[in-house]
Amino acid sequence: ETVFENDGDPITLIDQISDESEEKWFDRLALNEAINSLNERERLIVYLRYFRDQTQSEVANRLGISQVQVSRLEKKILKSIKDQIAQ
Repeated sequence: ETVFENDGDPITLIDQISDESEEKWFDRLALNEAINSLNERERLIVYLRYFRDQTQSEVANRLGISQVQVSRLEKKILKSIKDQIAQ
């Protein structure tokens, strides 16, 4: 079962946080816990990017920040999720 779906298409959050060499069978509970540990804005970015499949520019407009800021935040969020799951 894919953790994230958008209109029936799998969303590749797992691909974003896993190394190519790793098997992509991350524990769903661990992923949910990692997302729940994010702050509200970070969770919104994850939701819009990976659940709603919005572009960084669309997310930036929604949050009133620049696309560059969204890109930086997204990298930080993905690292945070990956670090938590790796523990």
